Amino acid sequence: MNSKDIKYSILELAHVSKGNTYKQTLNNSLELAKLAEDAGYHRFWFAEHHNMEHVGSTATSILMGYIADNTSKIKVGSGGIMLPNHSPLVIAEQFGTLAQLYPGRIDLGLGRAPGTDPKTASAIRSDFMQAAQSFPNEIAKIERYFSSENKTSEVRAPIAESADVPLYILGSSTDSAHLAARKGLPYAFASHFATKHLQNALRIYREEFSASEVLEKPYCMAGVNVIIAETDEKADELFTTLIRMFLGILTGERDGLKPPTPMTSELKGVLNHPSVQQMLKYSFVGSKATVKKQVNEFLDETNVDELIAVSAMYDAEDRIKSVSTFAEIMQEINKESKKLEDQKVV
Repeated sequence: MNSKDIKYSILELAHVSKGNTYKQTLNNSLELAKLAEDAGYHRFWFAEHHNMEHVGSTATSILMGYIADNTSKIKVGSGGIMLPNHSPLVIAEQFGTLAQLYPGRIDLGLGRAPGTDPKTASAIRSDFMQAAQSFPNEIAKIERYFSSENKTSEVRAPIAESADVPLYILGSSTDSAHLAARKGLPYAFASHFATKHLQNALRIYREEFSASEVLEKPYCMAGVNVIIAETDEKADELFTTLIRMFLGILTGERDGLKPPTPMTSELKGVLNHPSVQQMLKYSFVGSKATVKKQVNEFLDETNVDELIAVSAMYDAEDRIKSVSTFAEIMQEINKESKKLEDQKVV
């Protein structure tokens, strides 16, 4: 059993359910964040995606401000800002501003992928590929703009200088693990869809980690899909929405989140397809007892410091119940871990 206190957080993509508006979707995101704050979640992060009709998480920093302004203590961040899409100076200004408004609550997670298709990436920034290849240098620029030493530079982001904005490296491959380890920054892996390299990436990060001014030892976060209901059968039914979403990604037939249906042999066949099975490998689906067992097995397998949960579900109320129950599970796991540690001390 895991023997440390595990933080639990939320990654929000603001998936638009079929028949819903963007306004309804973003309002639901806020209600979820309020619940998360009350339920002890550590942070609430927004992803960055573009040219996706049924994803509302596009203007990440604006959504962060919306959430931070309507909550009081939960950390709010980007999971992440896809840095090659942006000017490091502008990102420093945006997040420096957020840090001034909501001190101690703003996280800056940084990723290298475009969060969209190649044509859209080019429309966002014509030199995207060049920026992606110089990702480590772009991060160094961000760090410089946030440093007090940058006060003597000709190009500055004064509102960001000395602001408390911790950086996180996001990744879905081993490249990001090397970078996060070298820079001594916390590392978040997108294992809610990119499962293949999780174990290898965590190993590389831990073995190569170099302590920095911001972090003495490795800190690992892992993304997981979480769908909890009263029974395993009901959770399987809710899971059909996510299965159809991933099937749409593979076939190019993307649509809003579809209402759940009973799990059929056809959908089980889709779930057993190698590509879908690989992407959804780290999906915890079932009753509270079932998911708690799955979470404990994952924690034993990975020894991560934090779980960041994704819950793509059609109905907002179903998602609220699932997120609430996941908080109960994590609190129970942490309480049991503490009890185990206390027994060892005695």
